[in-house]
Amino acid sequence: MSVKADESAIAPPVPFEHVIFTDLDGLEGVLVDLNTKKYYQLNETASLIWRGLEKRLSVNHIASELSENYDVTMDRAVSSIRNALGDFAAHKLVTQGKP
Repeated sequence: MSVKADESAIAPPVPFEHVIFTDLDGLEGVLVDLNTKKYYQLNETASLIWRGLEKRLSVNHIASELSENYDVTMDRAVSSIRNALGDFAAHKLVTQGKP
C-alpha cells in the first residue's frame, strides 16, 4: 500500500504536553505520561517517529527518514508509522490537532 497524495496532507497526531520524551542514548527513549505516571520505553524506530511528531513532520517525511535510516521500503516505513501512531493513540499519548 502506497501513501497517496491526499494521505500526506493529513496532519499526524500531536504529542500531548503532559507526555515527556527523554532520549536515552541518541537512539532509544522513554515517554512519561505525567498525568498517569506511566512510562513507555521506545525502541529506535518508535523514538524516531516520536521525534518526528514533536517536530510536526508529515508522515511522508518521517517515513523517508525511516526508509533511509533502516533501509526499508516506503510502504514498510508507512506501515510502521501507522502501527506506532495506533499504539500512541491507544495509550492516549497523542491527540489530533493542537494539544
